[in-house]
Amino acid sequence: MKMEVVNAVWPDEAQIKAMGEPGPDGPIVMVNLLKFREKAQYKDGRETRLTGREAYGLYGDAVTKILGTYGARFLFGGDVTHLSLGEFTPLWDEVALVEYPSRGALRDMAASPEWLAASVHREAGLAGQLNIETVGFPGCGK
Repeated sequence: MKMEVVNAVWPDEAQIKAMGEPGPDGPIVMVNLLKFREKAQYKDGRETRLTGREAYGLYGDAVTKILGTYGARFLFGGDVTHLSLGEFTPLWDEVALVEYPSRGALRDMAASPEWLAASVHREAGLAGQLNIETVGFPGCGK
């Protein structure tokens, strides 16, 4: 079975509407599959020598500083080095896992002035990504 995969930088209208829903009870973990541009491209046309990964790194540094304000925490980040099952080309460049106390906390963070200011680097650095909301199994991680 072939699946269509579409990397995106911003959510579509249906995804934005779904983020407005309460979501699951308790914490969520967002799985972020990241694909970077070779060279950062800022929407305002500014000149830069940054790679996409470097621009996204500026975003990541800023977001890491505000996660705690929303009860969130960074769990894991790493480079994708090998696809050991399935088929997808090209592979994502990085994977990041971030835990939020609720979908609402993620939504609140993404609407904050701090996140919005940092997001210019996210947009400049990303060729696209997948964000997958997950919840733990009962008793998982306890």
